[in-house]
Amino acid sequence: MLQFGRVDEVNINGTCLVLEACLEFEIRRLVYVSTYGVVFGGNEIVNGNESSPFFPVDDHVDPYGRSKSIAERLVLKHNACPFEKNNGKCLFTCAIRPAAIYGPGEERPREREGVSLLYRKNKDCILCRKKGILGVGLLPFKIGDSNVKTDWVYVDNLVLALILASMGLLDDISNNEGHPVAAGQPYFISDGNNQTFGFKGPISTFEFLQPQLKSLDYDLPKASLSVPRALMLGRIFWAIYTVLYPWLNRWWLPQPLILPAEVYKELGYVPMVSPREGMAATISYWQERKRKTLDGPTIYARLFVVIGITSVFSAAYLPDMVPPVSLLRATSLILFRSMWVVRTIFLLAMAAHIGEVVYAWNLARRVDPANARAWFWQTLVFGIRSLHFLLKRAKS
Repeated sequence: MLQFGRVDEVNINGTCLVLEACLEFEIRRLVYVSTYGVVFGGNEIVNGNESSPFFPVDDHVDPYGRSKSIAERLVLKHNACPFEKNNGKCLFTCAIRPAAIYGPGEERPREREGVSLLYRKNKDCILCRKKGILGVGLLPFKIGDSNVKTDWVYVDNLVLALILASMGLLDDISNNEGHPVAAGQPYFISDGNNQTFGFKGPISTFEFLQPQLKSLDYDLPKASLSVPRALMLGRIFWAIYTVLYPWLNRWWLPQPLILPAEVYKELGYVPMVSPREGMAATISYWQERKRKTLDGPTIYARLFVVIGITSVFSAAYLPDMVPPVSLLRATSLILFRSMWVVRTIFLLAMAAHIGEVVYAWNLARRVDPANARAWFWQTLVFGIRSLHFLLKRAKS
């Protein structure tokens, strides 16, 4: 999220346009979807609530949190703002601050994900990018303390909160005349701390993700990286803007622990989907999605295959005038004694590789016809490493 201008254009300027439209066309209610990040910027928060102050705008570590903070303040300041025609009516506003969102289909990549794994502090996709990154082996370590607990909210529960917030802005129902209960208020939203739902409140990111990843045959990384070192890496990649930036950035920070008390008391919010049910639905979604997509070898296996084949070909057939070739040829001669053996090994490997590709194409047409072409090309490039995953798909 290095595009500061675009972030501000959408979150700040876009919000201003929405507010102007509400006033011009006399829209009575506006519920703004904000983020926990408006009160959080890396500082530890335990048992925070709606009375927690805004985090200083200039101290935010990312443009997203900063822009959302500014936009939410604008929305709340416009509460009870009279319409241009001054007909006695006005705009009522409130803000919903969701915890990290999870659920089937929730995969907005702008975000978050992060602390311990790839979890950013802003509400967003939990699994979509992690799945791809874990699948190719690009996540070698966890980040942060496994004791850090984080709030989560199932997408259906968030929708319920938005509906209740909208109803809380009505000024023509009993006890709300002239001043709706939600007017000008921010509300934190999460799955809550209701043990009857099978949920004991905020949970470790590692503990939360484990059943999702296990259901997809992925494991959490064993190694850990401290937050200070992760931040140092983030600053380096921030500066050089490499292709690895989307996975290594500055949002690996201890997450806030918020108690969404006001939304229960004022809006009557009670999560309609338990975390156990939400997790089951999420796992089912990703398992079905995985069955419809390709599995493949890790990035290390891919590099091994490509570099290995290229090296053997170079040693067998390219002229010595290319500097690396002479070294590769010398190494090959040490191992195989003669160029005839080196070339024979390469030709046998190519013959076996062609056989793998033909077999993969025929097998994929039977067990996964929708992805048969993709299996063909993947096996053509990565050989037996790709075929291994296709055989596993066939068995399942």
